[in-house]
Amino acid sequence: MPASASLLLACLLCVLLGAKVAAEEPLHDKTLVVWASPASLDQRGGSALTLDGWHGRFDGIVFGEIAPRRWMAGSTGFLRTSREQDSWPVETVAPGEVVQIAVAYRGQEVAIYRNGEVYASYTMANPAQPFEPNSVVMFGKRHLDGGLPHESFTGTIRDARVYASALDQATIASLKPNEAGGPEPWAWWSFTDGRTQEQTGRYAEVRLYGDVRPEPDGLILGGNGATLIAYPHVALAGPASTWADGEPVPRPVIEGARTLRGHLLADRYRPGYHFVMPEDNGVPGDPNGALFWNGRYHLMYLFHDGRAFVWGHASSKDLVHWRYHPTALGPGEGDTGIFSGGAFVDGDGVAWLSYWGLAEGPGQGICLASSTDEHLDRWTKSPGNPVIRSTHWGYTVATDGEGRETVYGSADPSNIWERDGRYYLLTGNLLVLNRYGTELGQVEHQGDTAYLCVSDDLKTWRYLHPFYESRREWTHPGEDNMCPVFLPLPASPDGGPCGSKHLLLFISHCDGCQYYTGRYEGDRFLPEQHGRMTWIDNQFFAPEALLDDRGRLIMWAWLLDNPPQSVTDAQGWQGAYGLPRVLWLDEQGRLGIRPAPELQMLRQQERSLGPLGLEADADRPWAEVQGDQLELELMLEPGEGAQCGVSVCCSSDGQEQTLVYYDAAERKLKVDTTRSSLGFGKRVVEAAPLELAPDEALALRVFVDKSVVEVYANDRQAISRRVYPTLDSTGVVLFSRGASSTVTFARAWEMMPSNPF
Repeated sequence: MPASASLLLACLLCVLLGAKVAAEEPLHDKTLVVWASPASLDQRGGSALTLDGWHGRFDGIVFGEIAPRRWMAGSTGFLRTSREQDSWPVETVAPGEVVQIAVAYRGQEVAIYRNGEVYASYTMANPAQPFEPNSVVMFGKRHLDGGLPHESFTGTIRDARVYASALDQATIASLKPNEAGGPEPWAWWSFTDGRTQEQTGRYAEVRLYGDVRPEPDGLILGGNGATLIAYPHVALAGPASTWADGEPVPRPVIEGARTLRGHLLADRYRPGYHFVMPEDNGVPGDPNGALFWNGRYHLMYLFHDGRAFVWGHASSKDLVHWRYHPTALGPGEGDTGIFSGGAFVDGDGVAWLSYWGLAEGPGQGICLASSTDEHLDRWTKSPGNPVIRSTHWGYTVATDGEGRETVYGSADPSNIWERDGRYYLLTGNLLVLNRYGTELGQVEHQGDTAYLCVSDDLKTWRYLHPFYESRREWTHPGEDNMCPVFLPLPASPDGGPCGSKHLLLFISHCDGCQYYTGRYEGDRFLPEQHGRMTWIDNQFFAPEALLDDRGRLIMWAWLLDNPPQSVTDAQGWQGAYGLPRVLWLDEQGRLGIRPAPELQMLRQQERSLGPLGLEADADRPWAEVQGDQLELELMLEPGEGAQCGVSVCCSSDGQEQTLVYYDAAERKLKVDTTRSSLGFGKRVVEAAPLELAPDEALALRVFVDKSVVEVYANDRQAISRRVYPTLDSTGVVLFSRGASSTVTFARAWEMMPSNPF
């Protein structure tokens, strides 16, 4: 276990085990003071001093995040930050010189001071953020839960302090670096003589990540994600704080792990048979690197481990029960973090991962790693990384053979595929779209596309051209193509030989998961059909897919809608995926969609009814079926113009319910979450196009898994939503609105949870 993970566990254990610490009020009013020497005035988004309350709650002294060369009071989602900074003075401190910056918070008033003079002041739109005694202090990155590697402060920190009150201007001006005097600090780092310890004794331990060098003149932060994190006594209470992997396991660690499992098992929103991230911070939580290897399905998943973005790794024999492996990819060998990518198995039986390697400045670019390990527990990064180098963040500007400028994406690589002895992959276009299509208004760079790259040996890669042309009748100019997956389409849900058509899965960040089907001719993709997998927002996100040993094409996607921060803080986890979907090209040339049949092994306690009629505008409770982990299978004959279907997660008083139905007049499958919760969650009606033939019945499969409702219709449409009931919302009700309908049959099963906890 890395040191950062040990400390995160220690903090959790102190809460779970009730570690006895002196009672102390949270910080509300406060002052942050730092004496810093920026190495560059053009750096953007790093923090010279941050107070972080875990899970994204932070206040800090941040440089150049919104406006270049300006200091600001950084905060969670800019909730306590003024965005109007153009009139603020630009920083002019010369190299090697030190500037004092202080931020004082009094109620909702914020005052920023530079060398004792008022720099800026404003009233926050939101109340002050309280910080509990277990909050950490950071130098370098803005906060624990994210930020890109290049967004870390580069320079020297001479002195840093936190005060438990809002100091006035005169007091701030009187403070001298590395000298006592004035009010007693709540926390104080006097970085002299190479010391990193905190002076009051409040912060017991520090951890250095990346290029951090304590030197006689102060703490040197080399950028590229370099960060010092200080942990207080309260977060380290108990013997767990001294435990490291390979040492005897302290009893509190064992007891804490057992307590944590019980806590997660009792969580009313943690899905039981949808894939859930074991780590606490699945944001971003893209599925990545899916491949079938040695008889097992392997799936990588993106998360933040408190230090950097990494790829976790899980595998399954049956797509239902998952075993977690060691982290597949993390920082090192030029990477400061790992973003999305794909997987591939070559003709020699070597498994490959393609990924976006993050790095300082423009970012490293497209990278590869390989493994021949029996369980894919050990991955080796290619010595030639990056195989496609970024010149700017997420894209590359090059010159072609005729001296013309060429721009292409160098982010979010697809899976690799082999064709006629050559290797290909795609890269995403979001960063090209942002710069050239949106900022510069260049029409040729607007809309979604992907960039085709080729290699003869998996070592040397070159860019060829855009892979396809998007059409505005299908997508709009602001949509991008990221997280691409390109695979041949089977002609059957059972797999077998692939047909002549291919599938391109991808997201646009604004509108979520979508796809093209079409012909792959020469080195171009010719889309013939476009479809979406989300219609009201982008909450079905970041697809990943593989072909298994039977030739089945199976995909996953991240269910983006997580609870609010206050809930995830308490529940200790976030990040869930949709069920594995089997995709194929049906006999009518449409994309077929159905849940993987392996899920049927979880069925138990079958209940059935029908045939029966549903009167217009009447409800038919299914009293025998109750629960928050169910599968329903229904065959219905909708009346003309009727809205017929089923309500799930219904409370006994009807205040909470989630409606799943077919709207015969609009010819759409709908999921209505406007009454799914009295607490939180998105309240929308998501509608997917579904046109039934004149003699075609409505075939619904509805999965309820605590906070997930997932719906499949007629093997060609699906909707997934997160819901968060607060009442006794376990009932099931059949209904028809506007006209009568007929239930040919209905079956229901309790679903046995498959997740270990």
